[in-house]
Amino acid sequence: MGIAVRRPIPLFALAAVLSVLGGLCIGAFPVSVANLLSAFGLSSAPIDGTTATVLYAIRAPRVLAAFAVGAALAAGGAAMQSLFRNPLADPGLLGVSSGAALAAVTVIVLGEKVMHIVPPPLKPWLLPVAAFVGGLAATVVVYRLAARDGITLVGTLLLAGIAINAIAAAGIGMLVFIADEQQLRTLIFWTMGGFGAVTWIAILPALLVLAIAVPTLLPAAHLLDALALGEREAGHVGVDVERLKRRLVAQVALAVGASVAISGTVGFVGLVAPHIVRLLLGPAHRTLLPAAALFGGTFLVLADALARTVVSPAELPIGVLTALVGGPFFLWLLAGRAARSGL
Repeated sequence: MGIAVRRPIPLFALAAVLSVLGGLCIGAFPVSVANLLSAFGLSSAPIDGTTATVLYAIRAPRVLAAFAVGAALAAGGAAMQSLFRNPLADPGLLGVSSGAALAAVTVIVLGEKVMHIVPPPLKPWLLPVAAFVGGLAATVVVYRLAARDGITLVGTLLLAGIAINAIAAAGIGMLVFIADEQQLRTLIFWTMGGFGAVTWIAILPALLVLAIAVPTLLPAAHLLDALALGEREAGHVGVDVERLKRRLVAQVALAVGASVAISGTVGFVGLVAPHIVRLLLGPAHRTLLPAAALFGGTFLVLADALARTVVSPAELPIGVLTALVGGPFFLWLLAGRAARSGL
């Protein structure tokens, strides 16, 4: 049951802004509030060159990327939970993350043979583009397997996604087996996630995709409310259920594929964030979708800040921290469902 909050979205937005400001200040090279105000043009105090470089070139793209990825995964998770009508659903069920990771790992291990034909200006984009294309390819395969005579079978969609995840995991395992030491260090980023390699040039295309895919989920809120009642009931009130399914799958694939292209595989954000928001605010998607996006972005910005400070000057993979939170939470959800069903 949701908590009665008169204006929940501004509260979540305020938390998001504070997390972003904190993320800009926290790190191995701390930035003072005075320097942050100067960087935003809100103070006339001088800011030295090193601090400016850290803020503009390193920390700003990293924090922005963390927030965008967290928002995309959380909004995608809320949409998938509505599509499957199951609070345990996750954007990774469609195989997007696994397909993107497999494509990226393939380029890392086997891409040296084609790297010389790639123009130098495009080389920084080769890995993220490969990850994005791999995620979309996995989604197309899953959707084709689940579509029958113009009807998308949700159960088949789920099973096909699980199969694609297993196949991609096997492919990644084979590539890890033949990778050298340098490649293995690079693979950690794509298999465990992280924002350490984020630059403006590398993330701008993916951020553009996220800026389109995530906000366009919001107008579907009333359709998702109807879908929660069941496909037949949604059809009775005028919802084109099959069109809605295709739309959700495409938008989530775009959002998750772009996210993996930025950060590698980050697990459990798409499960934990929308479920917590649903517990706090209730199931109405008009508030659930934007609040989940804001909460997911906030959560991942804070997790990234912790990842780069807890073992400084080293850095923990962001996927490790999200799994430490999401894993126990997932088990708690499973235990709660079993208790309610009397098992």
